Amino acid sequence: MLKTYAVIGDPIDHSLSPTIHNAAYRELEMECTYIAYRVIQGDLATAIESLKRINISGFNVTIPHKVEMMKYLDNVDENCKKIGAANTVLNDDGILRGFNTDMDGFLEPIKRKDIKIKDSKILLLGAGGAARAIVTGFQKENAKNVTIVNRTKNNGDELAEFSNELGLNASSKTIEEMNELDSDFDFIVNTSSLGLKNEKNIIPVKFFTEETTVYDIVYKPVKTDLINKAKEKNCKIIFGYEMLLGQAIRSFEIWLDKKAPYEIMKRSILGGF
Repeated sequence: MLKTYAVIGDPIDHSLSPTIHNAAYRELEMECTYIAYRVIQGDLATAIESLKRINISGFNVTIPHKVEMMKYLDNVDENCKKIGAANTVLNDDGILRGFNTDMDGFLEPIKRKDIKIKDSKILLLGAGGAARAIVTGFQKENAKNVTIVNRTKNNGDELAEFSNELGLNASSKTIEEMNELDSDFDFIVNTSSLGLKNEKNIIPVKFFTEETTVYDIVYKPVKTDLINKAKEKNCKIIFGYEMLLGQAIRSFEIWLDKKAPYEIMKRSILGGF
């Protein structure tokens, strides 16, 4: 029997998830298909009823529904509870089980490259939903501290408070204050929309060394200005598509309870650009 999976959100037409998952199903000769389904803000409850009616096997949740999705789940994993958002749902005979794969997806390429997180110092740009998951991941892996830089100081302060409550020492700075920082950062992570529209990097290049890992979670374009600056300074680099791939692998394994074909999924992403 054909199993159907989906990604819901708005906007959704740019999503590479159907390309990635359908490539995996083809490779493993599975009777599964994956579609993109646009659900505008305010329509989530109706959309979930529709998905249940067609007996959807599972779905991913993206902007703007990750937090609201929590209201419609029958049970959630520890990551959802900590982060306060869900991005992967398994339909288990009408029982909706929620997962958050943002944290695991973020950590996966760091671990794959064997980069040390313990006792590291982090500069984090942005304070949205993805940033919460990333802070949770760094705390879990025993990072030392995080400096959060955000356009809106209030949001940065809130994320710093969340981080401190988790047990990861955090402070919040404005973009203007970033130049005054003199810390040697082990990680520079961009979780903001900076780079999406080819905006210029705003992180001072004095922070970029050969020992620094620069991780930009923006995956279109592949090479943002931040990534290009990091390359010039011989930093270690992690691309946004690597987090996307990590998330896709985790979703695949939650839904189908089998190992995902990593190389096939990676090739499908790079082909999607």
